[in-house]
Amino acid sequence: MRRGLRFVPLALLAAVLLELVVFVAVGRAIGFGSALLAVFAASLLGLVLLRREGMRAWRGFKASAQAGQPPGRQVTDGLVGLLGALLLALPGLLSGLVGLSLLVPPVRRLARGGVQRAAERRVSSMVAGDLFGPRRVRVRRGAAQPAEPQPAAEPTVVVDGTRAIEGEIVEPGRN
Repeated sequence: MRRGLRFVPLALLAAVLLELVVFVAVGRAIGFGSALLAVFAASLLGLVLLRREGMRAWRGFKASAQAGQPPGRQVTDGLVGLLGALLLALPGLLSGLVGLSLLVPPVRRLARGGVQRAAERRVSSMVAGDLFGPRRVRVRRGAAQPAEPQPAAEPTVVVDGTRAIEGEIVEPGRN
C-alpha cells in the first residue's frame, strides 16, 4: 500500500497538466471566456450537489441503521456520490466530466460495486458481513477433493448464541 503512495504527487501533477491541456483545447474551440464560464458553472453545480449528496448519504445511512440493516450499501453509494460531487466542484473540465459521470446511475452502480469489493478485501469477513450483509457466493460443482487429515479439533467459536463457521472463499482463477 505504501509503495503506491509515492506516485500520488506525480499523479496529481499529471492530472493538473491534463486539466490545463483540456482547458486550452476547449478554450480554443469555444473561446476562453466560454470555457472559463463552463468551469465556473460546473464548480457551482458541484458545490450544490455536494450538499445534496451529503444529505442523501446521511439519510440513507440513518434509515438503514434504524431499520437494523447493514449500512454498507448506503455508505458506499454515498461515498461515490460525494466523490462525484467533489470532482465536479473542483475547477477543471476533465475532473468535472468524471464527477458528473459518477453521478449517472449506471456508472454509480458500477463504482459502488468496485468500492464495496475493495472494502471487503481490506476488512475481515466478519466486519464485511456487518457492513454489507451476508455475502453471496457462487458454488460450482466439480470433482471432489480428497479430504486431508485434520489436526486435533479446535474449540468451537460461538457468537451471539449461534455457531460461527470459519473458512475462506476461493474465487475461480485465483490461487
